[in-house]
Amino acid sequence: MSVTAAHGLTNATDAQARHRVTLVVIGLLLILGTSPVYVHHIFSLGNTQLLAGIDHLGALCLTAMHLLLQPVHNTFHIVILAGVAYAAWDRARAWQLLRRTLALLDQRAPAFNDPFWRACTAAQVDPARVRIVAGLPNPAFTVGLFAPRMYLAKELCQRLPRDQLAAVIMHEGAHVRRRDPLRLFLLRLLACTLFWIPALRRLEEDVRDEAEVLADDFAARGQPLVLASALLALAEWRRAPATPPLTVGFQRDDLLERRIRRLAGEEPSVRSHVTRRSIVSATLALSIVWSSGILMAHPLPNGTHATGVARHCEHDGRFALGHLFCLGSPFTQLRHHNECPHRVH
Repeated sequence: MSVTAAHGLTNATDAQARHRVTLVVIGLLLILGTSPVYVHHIFSLGNTQLLAGIDHLGALCLTAMHLLLQPVHNTFHIVILAGVAYAAWDRARAWQLLRRTLALLDQRAPAFNDPFWRACTAAQVDPARVRIVAGLPNPAFTVGLFAPRMYLAKELCQRLPRDQLAAVIMHEGAHVRRRDPLRLFLLRLLACTLFWIPALRRLEEDVRDEAEVLADDFAARGQPLVLASALLALAEWRRAPATPPLTVGFQRDDLLERRIRRLAGEEPSVRSHVTRRSIVSATLALSIVWSSGILMAHPLPNGTHATGVARHCEHDGRFALGHLFCLGSPFTQLRHHNECPHRVH
């Protein structure tokens, strides 16, 4: 095995590992961001209160905390519903724009034995999944949620030799096999739903980058420099590598250096889109939603109680802040838990 091939195998393994870790983190953020909003309602259906009988945490009165954080918890219900509406609107708008864009394209399937047909055969890609279009803003892109197709610029057969054209088609074929448009569509849907966790949107952008890298690894098997040469040949394609929404484009200026260096056998540093500010924002948001969600599992004294749980002191929501330390302040000796000054006898 050559040094370049060995480096390529290592790069592919590292890219897959980063991709898996990113997806796991996205899953954790999804669970952490939504479960505190509805889990305690599930237990309430069975007349079970998770924190029943625990009325104080040191000097801190959990009932008072419940009353103070209940508006915050209710607000998160509204925020999540707003996120669902926003995500549905965002994806529906993108779908309509894509349909209008594709309807305007003068497209055709590869003709038998033309350069695109032969390149598809060399890349082991079904020509029926390929459409040839003149004047594309991006030399190649893949689109389609359930039956993905790749769109290729007509000019590619003039600018690339057969082996490089086959490498480009093989790259797009990897997107088709992996159903990357559908996967990225769903990730964007989740990121819009939980728009109040900015790190999730950043991670979605990381997954989009890794999708290109993994497609490169698939197309470069045994011939990484051929694909690298194609990337360089198309590096200044119309200087506008934008693609229609819901598509996965071949040419991306922001990833060009990283992709070429990897294909050349180097190990470039990987920069995540996740920033410190987005991490801090996510931590703060999750702390608030979890604090309010956990406190909602604590039964109010004037609400529904679990069987056999003693009734704690009455609280007036207007004075919940003044009752926050109903066993005394945290700087004085605590009273016994039965000596709450607001306890109803």
